[in-house]
Amino acid sequence: MGTNDFQDVMQELVAFVRVAEAGSFSAAARRQGVTPSAISRQVARLEKALGLALLQRTTRQLRLTDAGLAVLEHGRAMVAAARATLEVAEGHVGTPRGRVRISAPKAFARQVLHRPVLDFLQRFPEVDVHFLVQDRPVDALREGVDLVVRLTDDPPPGMVARALMPVQQWVLASPAYLAAHAPVHTPEDLMAHSCIALGEQERDGRWRFVRGDDVAEVPVSGRYTVNHSEMRLAAVEAGLGIGCMPDFGAREALAAGRVVRLLADWTFDTHYQGTAYLLFAASRYTAPKVRALIDHLVAVLAVPAQPG
Repeated sequence: MGTNDFQDVMQELVAFVRVAEAGSFSAAARRQGVTPSAISRQVARLEKALGLALLQRTTRQLRLTDAGLAVLEHGRAMVAAARATLEVAEGHVGTPRGRVRISAPKAFARQVLHRPVLDFLQRFPEVDVHFLVQDRPVDALREGVDLVVRLTDDPPPGMVARALMPVQQWVLASPAYLAAHAPVHTPEDLMAHSCIALGEQERDGRWRFVRGDDVAEVPVSGRYTVNHSEMRLAAVEAGLGIGCMPDFGAREALAAGRVVRLLADWTFDTHYQGTAYLLFAASRYTAPKVRALIDHLVAVLAVPAQPG
């Protein structure tokens, strides 16, 4: 087909983008309020018009072909541009309104993001927030999520990543526990103590520490294992043992003297730490409602760059 005939496939291209984002014809149909067969016919017409196979269909899933990936990139830009055009027509450019979907790990959502999001809702009365609090990895494209918070040292390619704050894991104990037990000067000393670990994976029972070129990995055990940071902190404060938890959840207890940080000259090397990044799809047409929440969270949480 000629490039001048794009008007004939606009609706089909939108349908294809919806299917690619949703991951299935049925999910895309539910979002569009049509039947799966109608969506399937639109995508088939687009493939026929382009002379390309865009999707590989199996009984379990859809997979984009190389051509499909290229068409999706341009199709998403077209859909974003269309949204921006509608906002111009409706006089909404610069006025954040509508719903924003954001996903974040449970502890970070509860202890770091909750208050800033509440403040945002008060500042922007025409914006609604759908907050998905979950520890599993989230595919923003397939799940229709506008913003994803992820703790990582390696942001995924293809997404814009705004650094919010560094996150460390601290090893803590209560003053009462330390007064009744042997001191902890090295990671190996932990093996003689009751340690409160996450217990989600087998490797959570081995704590790895790094200090310069030195690396120490020690097996730990204890009477209490719990995969909730606030509950681990409460157990530490109760004197049940030595626990690990993210720094953002322990600063208040540390400042108040309810807990003591151990092995502060070592880095507790675990996949539960890194930098908290705010991830979102790269686009020239980020909706005002999404941009407003991005700017708000970065302004509240991002650590200022240190002068060189």
